Amino acid sequence: MKPFEIVRLNAHTCPMTATERRILEGAGRLIEVEQLSECADLSRIAAVQIVSSYLQAPELERLTSCRIVSRLGNGCDKIDLAAAAIRGIIVANVPDSFTAEVADHTMALMLAGLRRLPAMERLARSGRRAEDVGGIRRIADLTLGMVGFGKIGRLTARRAAAFGMRIIVSDPALTAEAAAEYGVGAVDLDTLTETSDVVVLLCPLLPATRRMFDAGRIARLKPGAVFINTARGELVDETALARALESGRIGFAGIDVFGETNVFAEGGFPVTHPLFKAPNTVLTPHVSANSIESREETLRRAAEATAGLLCDGRYPVNIVNREALIAAGKLKMPTETENAPCHQP
Repeated sequence: MKPFEIVRLNAHTCPMTATERRILEGAGRLIEVEQLSECADLSRIAAVQIVSSYLQAPELERLTSCRIVSRLGNGCDKIDLAAAAIRGIIVANVPDSFTAEVADHTMALMLAGLRRLPAMERLARSGRRAEDVGGIRRIADLTLGMVGFGKIGRLTARRAAAFGMRIIVSDPALTAEAAAEYGVGAVDLDTLTETSDVVVLLCPLLPATRRMFDAGRIARLKPGAVFINTARGELVDETALARALESGRIGFAGIDVFGETNVFAEGGFPVTHPLFKAPNTVLTPHVSANSIESREETLRRAAEATAGLLCDGRYPVNIVNREALIAAGKLKMPTETENAPCHQP
């Protein structure tokens, strides 16, 4: 028997690639399941590969032999990072293999709203032309407000700048140098909410950002504003957003992420939430990161992170809970050396 057991979660809703399987099978005995609850004995598992499942303290406490949780993507808000650190479990991710795809998808949703594509397509399919311009405005005259300005935000800004848009950003980490380099203005969230023609959410889900766009803040958006979310559904009060669309307070919403609906549910997901019935929307099922190239790269790099640790004792390049591990005395790694051999107490 191979020395390590590696569990690949979400294996049905996000099947493994041949490259990913080859890498992981070279590192241990591979178990492919949808949820961790399908595994009878968690104590033998040395690594968990996770796409979209939750991994909280009760499960982590039972993973007594686990050394790494490798997130096949970027956001780790479904993983209890502190609980993992206490147990000495490294949580790694792949944060930059699909930045271009998410930026492209964000722009696609924005352009669909600004050019009123859903309404215009319905007219075309019914054999009619629009009787007027349908509220379409010149894109170069509009202000784009970006909440969050990480790698995806910066690529999105480059794309939006090509359309001549004025770009403002709300992000506490935005430096004056970055603002000057990308030609954006730094503003507070209130100013962004009230002055942007288009609001785009590209920030992480944190305690401070959860439901940051609640009913009160949504009511402060400019009348007819376009609202785009390709970050996390939990950033928004989705019921309030649906009501604003129904009332016409918001002109359009492009949504790729959902907080109250699990679009990764095996066998499909319910569409009973009011957001799915709201007018003037384009909804996509959490696919902004998708491309043939990004999928292959993301799954390969996540598998390599696990194999590198289990087989060669190499730390992953991207350790999400690095500081918590160090504080807990579970990790000793020079900050300037990403791939030094592991020294875990």
